[in-house]
Amino acid sequence: MTWLLAAATLIGAAPAHAARAAPAHAAGAAKVSIVRLDCGTILVKDFNAFFSDSFDYKPGPRRITDSCYLVRHMNDYLLWDSGLPAALKGKTNDIGPVAASLAQTIVEQLGQLALKPADIKFIGMSHMHFDHTGQAAAFASAKLVIGKKDFELSKGEKDPFGPWRGAGAKVQTMDGQDVDVFGDGSVVALNMPGHTPGHMALLVRLASGPVLLTGDLYHSDEARAKKSIPPFNTSRADTLASIDRFERMAKNLGAKVIIQHEPADIAKLPAFPKAAE
Repeated sequence: MTWLLAAATLIGAAPAHAARAAPAHAAGAAKVSIVRLDCGTILVKDFNAFFSDSFDYKPGPRRITDSCYLVRHMNDYLLWDSGLPAALKGKTNDIGPVAASLAQTIVEQLGQLALKPADIKFIGMSHMHFDHTGQAAAFASAKLVIGKKDFELSKGEKDPFGPWRGAGAKVQTMDGQDVDVFGDGSVVALNMPGHTPGHMALLVRLASGPVLLTGDLYHSDEARAKKSIPPFNTSRADTLASIDRFERMAKNLGAKVIIQHEPADIAKLPAFPKAAE
């Protein structure tokens, strides 16, 4: 009888506990949408040598895209990654193994959506590499969401996060745990270390179904199929663990996976300026 009373107490308490734990997407979900932004193009001169530590690809050049994303949550906005530097617009920057170019800036594209940099509430960085942080400083009024270790390692002469270093700066660092950006489970920065120590992917729950943005967990569809790892990743073991978690998540959620550097994945979202909802 004592056991039954205890069980009844737990059952009676469960709905209240579940209601607190359940993310908002389960009921009364916030309206969420996502728009792809063009943040540049990169020619990798030898894709095999640059992106595989086990020589998984055919030698030779390959062109990849550099994609950023604007996520709308009700009336608030998250900019995910900030692409190549705005100074590259109309130019090609040849830096050894890669040549990077930019056709238009993020600010210009936001203008086509009747938005200004000040309208961006959050700016999320998948990681600290230059092709993802190039235009970050244009959004200094936004709260920065970034992996703690990447934020710490970026300090120095060419620090892309200078506006967020001062006292009272709006920064939320991910330190081994996912970051629920808007607090309702609809947009979550995922702890996926390995490419860099603080690397993150992004889960966006749309009404049409969940979307997973890879960051640089993968650089191509072929990389995903072969679980290929770049030789410059900070940890092979962490990368493989992140791949395992990411793929389990993608399968369990039935998510649409978008590899941010894969040109073929551009068509998985509506063409700019249209949004997926």
